[in-house]
Amino acid sequence: MGEPVIIEAVRTPFGRRNGAFRETRPDALLAHALGGLVDRAGIDPAEVEDVVNGCVTQAGEQGANIGRLGVLLAGFPVEVPAVSLNRMCGSSQQAVHFASQAIAAGDMGYAIASGVESLTRAPMFSDLGGVPDGNAVFSALNPDLLDKQELVHQGESAERIAERWGVSRADVDALAAQSHRRAAEAHREGRNTEILPTPGLDREGNELEVTGDEGVRPSVDPEKMAQLGTVFRPEGEGVVTAGNSSQISDGGAAVLVADRDRAEADGFTPRARFRARVVVGSDPALQLTGVIPATRAALKKAGLSIDDLDWIEINEAFASVVLSWADELRPDMERVNPWGGAMAHGHPLGATGAGIMAKMLAGLRATDGQLGLQVMCIGHGMATATVLERL
Repeated sequence: MGEPVIIEAVRTPFGRRNGAFRETRPDALLAHALGGLVDRAGIDPAEVEDVVNGCVTQAGEQGANIGRLGVLLAGFPVEVPAVSLNRMCGSSQQAVHFASQAIAAGDMGYAIASGVESLTRAPMFSDLGGVPDGNAVFSALNPDLLDKQELVHQGESAERIAERWGVSRADVDALAAQSHRRAAEAHREGRNTEILPTPGLDREGNELEVTGDEGVRPSVDPEKMAQLGTVFRPEGEGVVTAGNSSQISDGGAAVLVADRDRAEADGFTPRARFRARVVVGSDPALQLTGVIPATRAALKKAGLSIDDLDWIEINEAFASVVLSWADELRPDMERVNPWGGAMAHGHPLGATGAGIMAKMLAGLRATDGQLGLQVMCIGHGMATATVLERL
């Protein structure tokens, strides 16, 4: 049996919808992440025995097993296989779990977990026959399923969470502003070493090299944020706005996982090992609260408490998700998303899991931290959680 470790992890910058990567196909974003990963790690791609790729909307340019297409586009040997999976927002975090489990089982020595999503070119819900603006077509779901479970938009779930945990509009706006401040500071100081410079376009269509997340605002005007209208509830009756929700984004990410003995024998230095891998189901109507039991299960498996953690990445799908989770777990909020989260840097669904894992590893290295937790809420009521120990 092998001991899975992470050798390297990278991500592209996360671009705004219709932004810098508007003319970049998602398979090209994935290929760039895969190529950048093996180049940075210094590994021959022929050594990679599988690529497990997360992608949520597997339709159009993201169809036909985009993981395999990205591998071929990156110029990997044809003998390197790939598979694409959809665990919604947790897809590429699940890809990391599957890759590490294959290593632990002794099935392979090296595997890549990756993720990609272009919400510009493959809009959310287009795999359900969604309309061009990306709205869900719930009529595409089995009517018998809807009779058994109340399935609602995630934004409605975020509103219900805010009601249940007493989260106010001021609370969610303050967290969003903090996310931008932290992300802007990290970029300004050059901390995001996990980011691969990636070709893109400026507003006029000129080529440029994108080196930072496009959605991060250097400053946020609290008055303007307070004026944003609520999206899922009538004005004055809800808290969720575009400003305190994750940004719609494009991006790719990749993580190299290896058997520790094999990697060290080959001259590689492992960066982290796995202390826990968890996936849970939760109430589909609230659907975003799975981060609470997932965190508890992961900490129990790792034999840790929340106070033992040096770094925590909880995906900022909606601010109310983070605040309800924090109310239950009581973490040191200085250690939660220290370089900002998805409200600032964006959320390219299938890529976010591997992307924030790469960010967490960079953060642990930068701060000489040892233990990190990553946890993500998932549509239809699920969550993934990972505890890593830096080596």
